[in-house]
Amino acid sequence: MPCSREELENRERQTLASYAQMSGETRGRVHPDSPAPMRTQYQRDRDRVIHSRAFRRLEYKTQVFLNGTGDHLRTRLTHTMEVAAISRGIARALRLNEDLAETIALAHDLGHSPFGHRGETVLNKLMRGHGGFEHNKQSLRIVEELENKYPGYRGLNLTWEVREGLMKHQDLSKLTGTGFKVKSPSLEAQLADLGDELTYCSHDLDDGLDCGLLSEKKLKSDVKLFAEASKTVKKNYGVLPDETRLYCIIRAIIDRQVRDVVETTEEAILASGVSTADEVRQLARPLVQYSPERRAMKTELRKYLYANLYSNPEVHGPNTRAVQMLEDLFKYYVKNRKEIGAASQMRARKTGWHRAICDYIAGMTDRYAMQEHLRLFPTVKE
Repeated sequence: MPCSREELENRERQTLASYAQMSGETRGRVHPDSPAPMRTQYQRDRDRVIHSRAFRRLEYKTQVFLNGTGDHLRTRLTHTMEVAAISRGIARALRLNEDLAETIALAHDLGHSPFGHRGETVLNKLMRGHGGFEHNKQSLRIVEELENKYPGYRGLNLTWEVREGLMKHQDLSKLTGTGFKVKSPSLEAQLADLGDELTYCSHDLDDGLDCGLLSEKKLKSDVKLFAEASKTVKKNYGVLPDETRLYCIIRAIIDRQVRDVVETTEEAILASGVSTADEVRQLARPLVQYSPERRAMKTELRKYLYANLYSNPEVHGPNTRAVQMLEDLFKYYVKNRKEIGAASQMRARKTGWHRAICDYIAGMTDRYAMQEHLRLFPTVKE
């Protein structure tokens, strides 16, 4: 006999910690939807995210290096998949709801613009006076409004808990009902947020080494996290080929951080005395965290990456030229509104033209933005 949703929910109650968010205790969806017979509510949400158009577009959006720069460099999609894997692993170790953590992780970057964070910066500047642009808010906007796949409502109609996880630093009270105030999101949402940070630092480091913009020698002398992992790998494996050695170092960095987060978070949960998911939501500070020592090492790595990778001319130059395309496109569409397509034009009646144009551009992949720029500005050298 197939495993029913009720059996899956009962299995959660038997195996997960009391402070985990049980799928059978969801606050539900904005629009009524009959439950799936063989999937929990969060498993259904995960599938809706994966089958969305916004998720597929992540394959052609920049992580750090301009999309198409190298076949082995990460894209926004591969980054998202890595965040989901790490988030799920931490959730399993802490006996939290893996499906919820994974779903939040898979959806966390749906709202990213073309050309990474530089694209986000230019869209925010162009939207000044019109509500600004921030990719976390855009991710929520996509799942609540912009995806249009189901009869009867717009958006993906995800559960309250997934949308809570996507709000991050926004006002969580917007999701709550009368008499229920949230100070912190669920533990699953907290670990998906931390998992994003853990993942991008470690894997941006990996990409920087792979393309030769970062030096292994300099990292050993300047970054404690890297030096520590390098010593461990040499002690355990001796001399290794370059590719294998660097892979093992990155793996050691991730493993140590994950172990630190699991151990530190477990201690914080026990010290807090929480016994339910809603008790977690009443705490002023998150419980998912690094130890102070590991946090300091992580901060050192992040500062090193900003100084030596993200600002490197080989990364900064192409991205700067690319985001100029977004500014050109935005200003062109403001003057030529009929160019943004029928669906976006209809949305403009409700949101205003600037927001509709911003939605249209933010949804573009890197390559489509470049193709559109070439079509509209054929005499401009790309």
